Amino acid sequence: MTVIDISASVMQFLLAFIIVAPLLGAVAALLPAPPGLKGKNPDQAVLRHGVTVTGAVLVAAIVLALGFDHDHPATMQATTDISWIPALDVRIHLGIDGISLPLLLLTALLTFLCALYSYFKLPAGPSPKAFVALVLVLESGTLATFAVLDLLLFFLAFEMVLIPMYFLIARWGGGQRQAAAWKFILYTLLGSVVMLLGLLLIGLKSGTFDMVALATDNGRGLTTSVQVIAVLAIGVGLAVKTPMWPLHSWLPDAHTAAPTVGSVLLAGVLLKMGTYGFVRILLPVAPEGMRTFAPYLAAFAVVGIVYGSLACLALARTGAKGDLKRLIAYSSVGHMGFVLLGIATMTPTGVNGALFANIAHGLITGLLFFLVGAIKDRYGTADLDTLAGATGAALYGRAPRLGALLAFAAIASLGLPGLAGFWGEMLTLFGAYSPAEGLSRPAFRTFMAIGAFGTLLTAAYMLIVVRRVCMGEHPPHSRLSPDDRAPRTADGPEPSVTPDGPEPSATPDGSEPSATAGARPATTPQLADIRTYEAVAWTPLAALTVLAGLWPAVLLGLTDPAVQQLLAGGKS
Repeated sequence: MTVIDISASVMQFLLAFIIVAPLLGAVAALLPAPPGLKGKNPDQAVLRHGVTVTGAVLVAAIVLALGFDHDHPATMQATTDISWIPALDVRIHLGIDGISLPLLLLTALLTFLCALYSYFKLPAGPSPKAFVALVLVLESGTLATFAVLDLLLFFLAFEMVLIPMYFLIARWGGGQRQAAAWKFILYTLLGSVVMLLGLLLIGLKSGTFDMVALATDNGRGLTTSVQVIAVLAIGVGLAVKTPMWPLHSWLPDAHTAAPTVGSVLLAGVLLKMGTYGFVRILLPVAPEGMRTFAPYLAAFAVVGIVYGSLACLALARTGAKGDLKRLIAYSSVGHMGFVLLGIATMTPTGVNGALFANIAHGLITGLLFFLVGAIKDRYGTADLDTLAGATGAALYGRAPRLGALLAFAAIASLGLPGLAGFWGEMLTLFGAYSPAEGLSRPAFRTFMAIGAFGTLLTAAYMLIVVRRVCMGEHPPHSRLSPDDRAPRTADGPEPSVTPDGPEPSATPDGSEPSATAGARPATTPQLADIRTYEAVAWTPLAALTVLAGLWPAVLLGLTDPAVQQLLAGGKS
């Protein structure tokens, strides 16, 4: 069943367009704007160009989803298969199924929302042309990762996102951005070198790099020792990108330093590339190797769940000077631990839970990073002690809609039933209760218990954040000067500027300018609540979080048949 009837050739074109259009858009962004399209200032045209290109890609992705045959989600659709390097049997092989389609849509949506947000709130840094071009290259690489069906093309797409993200952190980030960017690139590049060796080993030993053929063979053409070595090598590279404890230490620094849209894309889509590789490559291509390492993968996963939660609790406590962006980054370590635990069970239930948790994490954590960026812009800091103390937090009273949306995102992140975060965690724990044949049930039930304990820790630190940032008494006098309340970047105060000029509220706190703007206010002023462009960028994420929580069958109906076939070695 398809929502709209689209021919196979048009589906092929749409998938190719989704991957290539951002690259062409990146090149066009670096060229001079044609006369008549420059807008009111030199930066407006290129920012509008970024919104237009990412919007076109999102529309194409939605049309592709509407033309997708939902009765056969396990079948590769919109496929293109062209010989590229005959000597190595490397082909330009593209296609989507029920596993990759949701990730494709998530990537297109988040990139469009980031481009739209940047149109009104461009992070301080070098040329906007370079910023837009880097975001578009990042989008193309991520989309290609989820659509290619050749091992070497997968590696190229996997690596394509590293350089854009490095520069987004290093040139548009905040404090310690250079160190964070170098840490990000070194960790991921070193992991990728090992991963490439594992991919080459599989391709040379099996005689093909075609992921569909390899999945159908289900490891029968590879000896157990080759599978074990391949899983170890490829798994290290994928685990760094996921990130799995203890290979996660680049993530908090990268998130803390990255601009808001960089954090949204890093958490929302880049982390999913690692877990997608586990599902698309290692589970079907090297099942015996995965079975060997599954208990270790599950053990690292549950350690990551507990470690990430304890790190968040430490950052959230009074007097810890914890950064809210850093706390959300550590929460990602815990949430991605649930994804890895589901994959390690090697069962349809666990893998479906992992894929659901992937999408839920992208929606919820993307929204959280948007919100934390907005709070930092308004307060001038993301330090929890400052937010809860000197500023007179009480976000409910000062910016009620912003406070309510932050509480909603936090509750969704802790896995409240009825919201997207619940189903993925629940299914992964069910999968751990009854793992695949050949895996130790006592061990995995122990992992399940530890993971369940991690959900309690998650609820604890998220509720502490809501209490400290959103609730509390207004102090009678503001302890911050107006300059301290101004939104800041690494280079100093940053006024909120739209492409058409300053926002209507010229003062940092969102109040109307007055002759006494430089004087210390007698009472704590109101903050600017959610602005129109923020509401437009954030509403889709909140709505999809509710939709996925109330109607999980929409997503599970896509992934389950594809997962069943993948684990069965290409047999329905």
